[in-house]
Amino acid sequence: MTEADALALQGVSCTFISRDAPGQRYTALAEVSLRVGQAEFVSVVGPTGCGKSTLLNLGAGLLLPSSGSVQAFGQPLTGINRRAGYLFQSESLMPWRNVLDNVQAGLQFAGVAPGQARARAEDWLRRVGLADFADRYPHQLSGGMRKRTSLAQVLVLDPDIILMDEPFSALDIQTRQLMENELLALWQARRRAVLFITHDLDEAIALSDRVVVMSAGPASRPIGEFVIDLPRPRDVAEVRHTPRFMALHQAIWAVLRDEVLKGYRQQLAPRAATAKAA
Repeated sequence: MTEADALALQGVSCTFISRDAPGQRYTALAEVSLRVGQAEFVSVVGPTGCGKSTLLNLGAGLLLPSSGSVQAFGQPLTGINRRAGYLFQSESLMPWRNVLDNVQAGLQFAGVAPGQARARAEDWLRRVGLADFADRYPHQLSGGMRKRTSLAQVLVLDPDIILMDEPFSALDIQTRQLMENELLALWQARRRAVLFITHDLDEAIALSDRVVVMSAGPASRPIGEFVIDLPRPRDVAEVRHTPRFMALHQAIWAVLRDEVLKGYRQQLAPRAATAKAA
């Protein structure tokens, strides 16, 4: 760990105790060490249930590790990470607020003067192409437009590290690629640290500087790390057809494939036991 790291996890484990059965424990992460440098875009891929969202919650300070340490910019993280912005997978917009009011909400909660909050929100709406939709409400927007609003809602706070939990997974493929390119353009302009969670290996390679592969849970841990040496700037649709992209995909999938199959078998096991009991 160094002070240059926006986020550094060292030997982190997370064990949860069942509320319904206090004697039962589940270890989501075991001895995880992971770093995200400043201005670095790092994606984490792995099978369902491998603790990817737990990693984000640790980085956000929403969860304390059972053991190990978490540092943000060289300082121990013992509470909410005030230098982080969190873009959730699910909708986070307030339906009773219009687009402008949703984007400036975080600034208002932080005590920013009304005029300044509005000006910054309007600036970010222009950057994400929603200047003409400031007075619309979430239900009047398409899925892609709602995601743009959520992105502006996070970036307007100017976080030093952005935590993203499968933010584009619910979008159709065309809208998804447009959003990925918009994210890259915004990131390229400001170069904040990003920790990006995704199930989509193509997405991880197209966006990232590094891709970290997690093992199947329980007790998930990193089992592979790949430097993505594709030149920037990138177009996420075009870069997928390059020989280097295909070589990287093949190398990462060779590590990821067995873990995905293992995770799939683990999901099927409880169903099979239930069917047998019935």
